[in-house]
Amino acid sequence: MATIIKTKKEIDILREGGKRLSAILHTVALKALPGVSEKELDQYAEELVRKGGDEPAFLHYQPDGADSPFPASLCVSVNNEVVHGIPTKDRVLKDGDIVSIDLGLKHKGMFTDMAITVPVGKVTKTDRELLKATKDALLTGIAEALPGKRTGDIGHAIEKFVGKRYGIVRILSGHGVGRAIHEDPYIPNFGKKGTGEVLRPGMVVAIEPMLNLGTHDVVLDRDQWTIKTADGKRSAHFEHTVLITENGPEILTEHE
Repeated sequence: MATIIKTKKEIDILREGGKRLSAILHTVALKALPGVSEKELDQYAEELVRKGGDEPAFLHYQPDGADSPFPASLCVSVNNEVVHGIPTKDRVLKDGDIVSIDLGLKHKGMFTDMAITVPVGKVTKTDRELLKATKDALLTGIAEALPGKRTGDIGHAIEKFVGKRYGIVRILSGHGVGRAIHEDPYIPNFGKKGTGEVLRPGMVVAIEPMLNLGTHDVVLDRDQWTIKTADGKRSAHFEHTVLITENGPEILTEHE
């Protein structure tokens, strides 16, 4: 496993890209309303990315093991879809849905990654609590992203915070990011303290807990991209790109 320490110039670019990404994703979230199609969200996200002179990182991205490249700029995952939902014009958001929007941005050759899950119209108390717990789990994990700690410390903190309240998706994880959209290290959302790779200043990572109302088990949809909960219950996903510094974690995708 090769640890990638970013240079000062790369970090400056990632800071710029992270601010742009956060602004775009929160702008797109405002359009997540009843009657809006998933494809409209995708097209709007791509439009905003390109307007800034940047590139959508997920469009045509084909990771190892994938049969085909991802066909959209934005991952749109609704209700029981955990991640990697392919947005279509036929699927329209409805009042009471929850929708995860996940976007990667390539700015001056460097990549940042971010996801938020938002309510569509009026959602249940159970869904609101799921969203808050997932966001808080992310912040709990980020607090452990300190120099000298290990990736397992991040996962352990998330798992301890969540407890038995929700199913923590285990086959998907956080990851390094920067020179590519996915880099080492692997950052699970569960684990033991003192295990995994040592965190060092200059490392940039994407931390992204995914919590389910029911089981942690998931299944792959027939589109070969969308990951869904195995029991059909709802899921939420939050993600930030984080820089490890001597003084602690710096969230590069913080919303201003």
